[in-house]
Amino acid sequence: MNWITNYVRPRINSIFSRREIPENLWSKCDNCGTMLFHREVSDNLNVCSSCDHHMLITPRDRFLSLFDGGVFNEIAVPEPVHDPLHFRDSKKYPDRMKTAQKTTGEKEAMLVAAGEIGRTPVICAAQDFSFMGGSMGMYVGNAIVAAAEEAVKLGRPLILFSAAGGARMQEGILSLMQMPRTTVAVQMLKEAGLPYIVVLTHPTTGGVTASYAMLGDIQIAEPNALICFAGPRVIEQTIREKLPEGFQRAEYLLEHGMLDRVIDRREMRAELITVCRMLMRLPPPTWGDLPKPGSEELAPEALDAISAAKAPHPAKPKK
Repeated sequence: MNWITNYVRPRINSIFSRREIPENLWSKCDNCGTMLFHREVSDNLNVCSSCDHHMLITPRDRFLSLFDGGVFNEIAVPEPVHDPLHFRDSKKYPDRMKTAQKTTGEKEAMLVAAGEIGRTPVICAAQDFSFMGGSMGMYVGNAIVAAAEEAVKLGRPLILFSAAGGARMQEGILSLMQMPRTTVAVQMLKEAGLPYIVVLTHPTTGGVTASYAMLGDIQIAEPNALICFAGPRVIEQTIREKLPEGFQRAEYLLEHGMLDRVIDRREMRAELITVCRMLMRLPPPTWGDLPKPGSEELAPEALDAISAAKAPHPAKPKK
């Protein structure tokens, strides 16, 4: 009886027991509530396959889908002074930074990289909204300056993906000083005659909108992105009037001349390739390459035809 109880029964339970399902296999669309399989979400660039709602995407995942072959080189950003104001609210500022770094796996709220899109060399910078709301601090200012300097040095266009709640309150006036700093960095690009393309993603608000996010030569936005300085709720409470439907959304701003394009994330890469090559006065992009002669990438029918052409033909009988 002990043998059955101690060995057989646990063995049977382990075979037929219900396996635990990992928590990250499914995610819920913020807009329509549809449950989406994680592989479906990642393959679709974090766009809901049911309602086309654009969910948040990290800069690293964005770059993997943007650059040719997902290959890019990160550009080093100078480290600012940590916690210069010794700020503390309910938690110390360094503790909040450690939590954000552990949650996102990133050092800060912006990633800068160099690579090629459609064989066009570019510099890209992207904000990470999941890192303290993508807030603009001294590091973000340093990142944009570093990106602009690298673009001028290499003669490449700069593409910036914005996503932020505004300036980082833990750095006070030092974070607000990044507004003129980044404006000067953008001016460096203009003086060098290099394109500066801004892709506004949801949400882009506050001091980010009031500075580098609205200074692009080409202003592109993702569908239904919130783009504003003060949010609609604050405006409604101030003027005590009901705002128009879709106010401060990408489509509304496009209609009123604040944007040049509203592009689906899945079509963004092709759009950026076309715009970059046009502004850099390069030939039109090549969307497909023919394989080398004799390459195994040829279709089986083509390989058979090549083999038949190379095969020696039997000699004709003499009459």
